[in-house]
Amino acid sequence: MVRDEALALSGLLSRKVGGPSVYPWQPDGLWRAAFNGERTWATSKGEDRYRRGLYTFWRRTVPYPSMATFDAPSRETCTVRRIHTNTPLQAFVTLNDPVYVEASQALARRLMSEGGQSVADRVRYGLRLCLVRPPKEEQVRTLVELYEKELAQYRGNETDAKKLATEPLGPLPENLSVAEAAAWTSVANVLLNLDGVLTKG
Repeated sequence: MVRDEALALSGLLSRKVGGPSVYPWQPDGLWRAAFNGERTWATSKGEDRYRRGLYTFWRRTVPYPSMATFDAPSRETCTVRRIHTNTPLQAFVTLNDPVYVEASQALARRLMSEGGQSVADRVRYGLRLCLVRPPKEEQVRTLVELYEKELAQYRGNETDAKKLATEPLGPLPENLSVAEAAAWTSVANVLLNLDGVLTKG
């Protein structure tokens, strides 16, 4: 559900219904370690990368790591009520997993194209989109400051800016600045990690 929400907010989520299981990104070599190299995880391409979590291939002996971190049941027995935990590993997933980085990149591009012209307008748009309520001015100020700080850093380091803005999503549209896209990716990553996005309430 958390992954699906990030994909939906970023505009990447595939609405396709039915069909075979898909294989989102997972760490290299995970299956080789478990199956002595006999099986491979062929990461899905195109629209299948962004299918709902419901369609993710599941092997009980090597569950999809992102879902396992968020307490997915083992499926060895029927689970009537899931146990929920709150651990630092979950934050590591939503901040660093390539699926969430890619969603942050797509959300950043969405903020730049749909959010208006000023930084504050784009921040307000992002907060309204992600929290589904009017943003508080304190939140807007904080995120504007973050954007300006990140922009200053990435203007001085184009290599890192390009990496953050394009890997793994792909090249930027021609009219977008690399430093701005990287700074907005940082802001989008924060938006996708707000408590109001990740939890009820």
